[in-house]
Amino acid sequence: MSNFDNVKFSNNDFKSLIFGRHSIRHYDPSVKIPRSELKEMLAEATTAPSSCNLQSWHFIVVDTDEGKEKLKKFFMKFNYPQLESCSAMVLFFGYTDAFKKYRDLWQGMYDRKEITHEMLEKIFATFLPLYEHASQDVLISDGTRDCGLVAMQFMLLARAYGYETNPIGGYDWTKAAAVMGLDPQKYFPVMAVSIGKPEKGAQEVETNRYPIDEVMQFM
Repeated sequence: MSNFDNVKFSNNDFKSLIFGRHSIRHYDPSVKIPRSELKEMLAEATTAPSSCNLQSWHFIVVDTDEGKEKLKKFFMKFNYPQLESCSAMVLFFGYTDAFKKYRDLWQGMYDRKEITHEMLEKIFATFLPLYEHASQDVLISDGTRDCGLVAMQFMLLARAYGYETNPIGGYDWTKAAAVMGLDPQKYFPVMAVSIGKPEKGAQEVETNRYPIDEVMQFM
């Protein structure tokens, strides 16, 4: 039985979760999400796929007034409504040194008899060397992809828990890691996601999507 078999959502309607999602810019500032619940949602979000199971992500949850003031050092002002009213702002950083924990991750899976020795040797002979010799551009590319996937999963989980979110890229990316106490040589920002309960009566903008025929093709 997995660790998530007993999770109970307030909304488990797939159609509602997917098509009812909208970016919220005005939250009820009186709503405070317990840290235990935020931790649960992020733990569940990490079941998202990642490049070769690298899991090259790192999360910073900002849920205090002091933390939000720190974010104002690099957030653009048009995102202040979300920042000031949300229950929490979750920052998703890519982590280029994730491969250094890769051997221990797979060794642990083998020790718990979750994979065969043949699979372990295959991982150590293929994926591990690939990342040990990868360029910084490759590591950033994989981290960006991993963070995008886990962030989207987090946003859908938030809706299942009864909250709403807004993905944010409007900030000075060159300052984010250092301001938040991370090594900019190893951590790079991908996005921030605000979370909370929408403010009553707030009118959020409905956005249209391009017709599918304009953005796809068959070959």
